Amino acid sequence: MALDARIQNPAGLLPDAVKGINLLYKAAHSAGVPGSTLELVHLRASQINGCSACVDSGARSARKAGETEERLFAVAAWRETPYFTDAERAALALAESATRLADRSDPVPDEVWDEAARHFGEKELAALVLWIATTNFFNRINATTRQPAPQNWG
Repeated sequence: MALDARIQNPAGLLPDAVKGINLLYKAAHSAGVPGSTLELVHLRASQINGCSACVDSGARSARKAGETEERLFAVAAWRETPYFTDAERAALALAESATRLADRSDPVPDEVWDEAARHFGEKELAALVLWIATTNFFNRINATTRQPAPQNWG
């Protein structure tokens, strides 16, 4: 598969879109959910959607924010590792369900929602849902237009 984008990122082509995206980002990140949890949720949804640009930028951003490589490497297998708190696990499960809506007739089962609600208040849940949706928004834009991960490794 080619590593060239079909077009420039649509958000960059439409300046008003950037304003809206920035407002969504600010809202999701101001509700009290730990930044590391939001980073992990973003990374996991991006892995599921195969968005190389978001996986790359998400892992780099999480690393800059102090996330360990051990945890970043384990996000795809978070259920089978001891590295995540119960709250992070609940957020990751919510991210998976909300990202894979078509996988089951009840996309976000009560047990997934209830576990997240055990760890997060209503505003925090709103932020998680908004951030998961925003991540899926980014993933769909990037996958559709084939936005590549940066090629300046090393």
